[in-house]
Amino acid sequence: MRDCIVIGSGVAGLRAAIELKRLGVDVAIFTKDKASESNTNYAQGGIAVCLSKNDNFDLHIKDTLIAGAGLCNKKSVEILVKEGPDKVKELIDWGCQFDKNENGELNFTKEAAHSVNRILHANGDATGSEIERTLLNKAQKESIEINEHYRLIDLLVENKRVIGAKFHNLKENTLNYIYAKSVVLATGGYAAIYNHTTNPSLTTGDGIASAFLAGCTVEDMEFVQFHPTALNYKKAPSFLLSESMRGEGAILINDKGERFMEKYSKQLELAPRDIVARSIFSEMQNNLKDHVYLDISHLDSEFVKKRFPTIYHECLKYGLDITKEPIPVSPAAHYTMGGVKTDVDCKTNISGLFACGECACNGVHGANRLASNSMLEGLVYGARAAISVKAYLENKNFSSKTDESTKLTGTTKNFQTKIKNLKDRIFKDLGIVRKLSSVTDLFECSLSSFQTIKDNNSIDIDYRNLLIIAILISRSALERKNSVGAHYCIDTPWPPTDKSHVSLNIKDLEKWT
Repeated sequence: MRDCIVIGSGVAGLRAAIELKRLGVDVAIFTKDKASESNTNYAQGGIAVCLSKNDNFDLHIKDTLIAGAGLCNKKSVEILVKEGPDKVKELIDWGCQFDKNENGELNFTKEAAHSVNRILHANGDATGSEIERTLLNKAQKESIEINEHYRLIDLLVENKRVIGAKFHNLKENTLNYIYAKSVVLATGGYAAIYNHTTNPSLTTGDGIASAFLAGCTVEDMEFVQFHPTALNYKKAPSFLLSESMRGEGAILINDKGERFMEKYSKQLELAPRDIVARSIFSEMQNNLKDHVYLDISHLDSEFVKKRFPTIYHECLKYGLDITKEPIPVSPAAHYTMGGVKTDVDCKTNISGLFACGECACNGVHGANRLASNSMLEGLVYGARAAISVKAYLENKNFSSKTDESTKLTGTTKNFQTKIKNLKDRIFKDLGIVRKLSSVTDLFECSLSSFQTIKDNNSIDIDYRNLLIIAILISRSALERKNSVGAHYCIDTPWPPTDKSHVSLNIKDLEKWT
């Protein structure tokens, strides 16, 4: 029986495991795909950190609080900002190669809603890949056990204390019960439950759904951030066109070639993401189009190629040259602020269960995440989760259990058509702009479908989790009686009069049914 298992191998999970190893905790990582397959690896944007001589903690805190639209936990934000610099310096010491200027100094850039240049990048627009590489290398040097292709099915809980997790070993087709004295959830968000998303397909909220079913409280699930500019081209899959492009001077134009953001915000293209996304949505609706255009062709072509090599080459695959022409874009589900409710020490309401990164909701992002704060959150709160685990292990007595494995015979029912149809509906009814009637219909439909399949042992886990997350987002959206941040409902467009949060747990599910 291990001291701790970490579920997930993105920035938060890897950072937690590395810290646990340093603290002398027996730890192993379990991850749904190969270790490098995570949101972290695909992140084009940078990491926001207060290291520039022109920056200070108060400015970064203020920018984060403003972007969060009044719903941030100020203590969480202060921890993020003040502990961030040391965590980034540590990352650099481990070999992370951030971009530097001609003087060999760290090159800080600016993104939407940041008041100063504080964003570090690596290889132009491949920051996440470099951070993932660095952390994986460090984990391997520390001989941390990493188990790939383990899909989380359920958390194992006895007497309100976590004792491990149940996985489907996808390579061996076995059902595995892995026992541990503590568990760190770092399973990422749920943006891939939408049919148009910038996320890899595995980010379907597995950890959040499993935690909810195990008795965890979840919070702020209605806040789904749509990235304003994802490639929308019939020949290509959805692909993120980084916010940094607008930070460097790219503009948004409609199909008539008109720059339109001045109609919606004084900050133009550098307004907070929720405002830019809704502005694009409005422009598309007004012009009966399914996209607008992002134009960076007025900048020096060599600069663009060097600054955005990944985006340049990816678009070129489909005959689109960002140095010469505007690129068709539309908003796509990108980041989820809601998740398993935790305190600033990553503790959940289940003893021994901790959560960090995008699957957790500690209040650091509020109603709308400030660009490039997510990587920093993974580093800071991943390390904090490990410290909390160490303290937990020192103050508890544990019974010993041996891991179990059972060969699976037969197959689960195939729900791919239902999954696709539900994802389409989620994008339509729980998108950038919502209607109470549509949200209510989706909630009732998802709840009814879940009741039908909840006791079926042969059910497709992806479908089960999709229904759970759809229920939680729609119910949270109905509970919120205003529009704020990433949640905008045309029936309740007024801003909040308080700073309340929407919290849900398994007892609510029982009450609804």
